[in-house]
Amino acid sequence: MTDPIRFSAPCHFGLEKILRFEVTRIGGEDITVADGRVSWSGDALTLARANIGLSVAERVQIVLADYPAATFEQLFDGLAAAPLERFIGREDAFPVKGHSVNSKLTSIPACQKILKKAAVKRLQRAYGTDAFLPETGPVHQLQFTLLKDRATVYLDTSGEGLHKRGYRRNANLAPIRETLAAGILDIGRTRPDTVVCDPFCGSGTFLIEAARRACKIAPGLDRRFAAETWGSIPQSVWQDARAEALDRVDRTAAFEGIGYDVDPNAIRLTMDNAKKAGVDKLIRAEVRDVKAFRPTAGAVIFTNPPYGERMLEQEQARAVYQTMGRVLSRPAYIICGDSDFERSFGQKADKRRKLYNGMIMCQLYMYF
Repeated sequence: MTDPIRFSAPCHFGLEKILRFEVTRIGGEDITVADGRVSWSGDALTLARANIGLSVAERVQIVLADYPAATFEQLFDGLAAAPLERFIGREDAFPVKGHSVNSKLTSIPACQKILKKAAVKRLQRAYGTDAFLPETGPVHQLQFTLLKDRATVYLDTSGEGLHKRGYRRNANLAPIRETLAAGILDIGRTRPDTVVCDPFCGSGTFLIEAARRACKIAPGLDRRFAAETWGSIPQSVWQDARAEALDRVDRTAAFEGIGYDVDPNAIRLTMDNAKKAGVDKLIRAEVRDVKAFRPTAGAVIFTNPPYGERMLEQEQARAVYQTMGRVLSRPAYIICGDSDFERSFGQKADKRRKLYNGMIMCQLYMYF
């Protein structure tokens, strides 16, 4: 019996419980949760299901090694003892990148060099050669983290980040990541018959993610992944995982997405992206200033209004929040990076949750 593979997936801080549930649903076992990361055990099919089906994970990684590394010798020996040949072929490429936090080994280039040497040594020994490894095959990206003198080395299976679903080839100035939008929609408990409204729709991320969720379209169904090129992962698992995902698609959902934006280019972008995502028939968007917002019966608002530090000066942004407080209906889920949002909005949220949008610390303000 093949030993299980240990996987790990980073996510936005605050979305760990959602990711844990999704990992359970794809068959993950021995699940552990840390800040901004969920790990589990599974097989090659789990790998394919994770890349195709996880909505809030940023990428799916294989955990190759986890060990103390306060010296370069320890750093080298730990990776040299890891079974890299299980996944990396004799001719495959294996670049190294990573970072160090609160550790004695602080030089990233030096750590990269040591780990590269360790990987070469391990693979040469595994393949019974002292010859130069050509690295002309598929890329197997090695990524290390050094945290408090402990090294963890991962093998990235996703390639491009999982927030890149394949439908948003263009974006406005301050987009919200698809993974973060998916998490907020989960927090808001959207259903196939939910009416979702975004008065600052931008490139349409909330609306499109909600529509695809309503139709049970797997987040990664329309894209490819790095591990699909690997000889160590059977093509059959990708075919099986995609077939499973396709069988779940249900386009009978009574979903409606309504988007507004003051910028005509944003409206065109929203509908163009919705068409690429295959959900344009479930979404309508039109040019409208938030001042002219009119509630739609039964709609739930999900929105990412402009932040003072990103798109507008702070005073202008707060004037927008004041207008929002007067015209928006409930329930509403508003992610904002302005710590003074509630004062400008004019109402304290019923509940708040700290989330990060990119590097900006935000709050999700929930009005029920």
